Amino acid sequence: MTEVLATTPGLFPLQDWAKDELSDLKGHQKDDLISGDESGDIVDAYETAREEVVERQLEAGLDRVVEGQLRWDDMLAHPLCVHDNVETRGIVRYYDNNNFYREPVVSGDLSFDGDIADEIASAADVNQAVLPGPYSLADLATDEHYGDDAAFLDAVADFLADEADAIEDVETLFLLEPSLVENAPEEGEDERASAAIDTVANAVDTEVVVQTYWGAIPEKPYAHLMDADVDAIGFDFVSDHETNLYNIQEYGTKDSIALGVVDGQNTLVETPEEIAERIEWVDDNIPAQEFDTVYATSNTELFYLPENKFEEKLDTLADATEEVSL
Repeated sequence: MTEVLATTPGLFPLQDWAKDELSDLKGHQKDDLISGDESGDIVDAYETAREEVVERQLEAGLDRVVEGQLRWDDMLAHPLCVHDNVETRGIVRYYDNNNFYREPVVSGDLSFDGDIADEIASAADVNQAVLPGPYSLADLATDEHYGDDAAFLDAVADFLADEADAIEDVETLFLLEPSLVENAPEEGEDERASAAIDTVANAVDTEVVVQTYWGAIPEKPYAHLMDADVDAIGFDFVSDHETNLYNIQEYGTKDSIALGVVDGQNTLVETPEEIAERIEWVDDNIPAQEFDTVYATSNTELFYLPENKFEEKLDTLADATEEVSL
């Protein structure tokens, strides 16, 4: 029997009160971004905000709870941006949208940092971790140390594997890989991307989900992704349901699946019935496969949304699992 679990790929909007308080604590400096050495008052503010979003997820009834990544100034680049051997430079457009991130420039060995594990350890009741996938993180960063694309991807994968291994007491790890869609790997690189994901997945004993979004992965990179030793692949059924369904029908997928069926960038709140129908539509169109677990999630991170719409989407997502008939 298929288990349907409500979850999210994390990165929540920072609460209005926290924005105001942190703005005062940081002195209203535009360049005063997270670096990993914040004052005690700033740390305390983020911890309080984190406790609130964890409690809100529990109140909504989500099956997998994340810490929210409220400290992340950079949607995917954060684990590098706080590293001692990484310099952040100019602001770069985040793929083809109106969000930006600091360009992380790697100038030394990517040794273990532990920042993500510390964030999760400071929040009770978190049972799902979220990290950028190695291919996307390497794609967004600039290498001035390793000197070779393949060596750099391996180094990023090893770094993330060590970070993931330090995370304790979670049941699921989401690896966010939008670059597999937005800047898909070419011949040869697609196999290396799959191997890099393997490196991270093999470092943990939890269920690993590779979440892709903003469209569908091209066929050949998807076929190589199927070689990765992960438990589930996530699909954006908001942006491109036809191509994602084609990939699954043509090449198969893992024993479990993550379905991006809630729009993480649109303030229109779906009803539980609409979400359930989208999940059932995917299942109906893959009659040859019965999934162990279906992770019902938003297609992207939720920080794009106003706080009230973000909370409403948590509620409807959790309620939708009760409506699904598989």
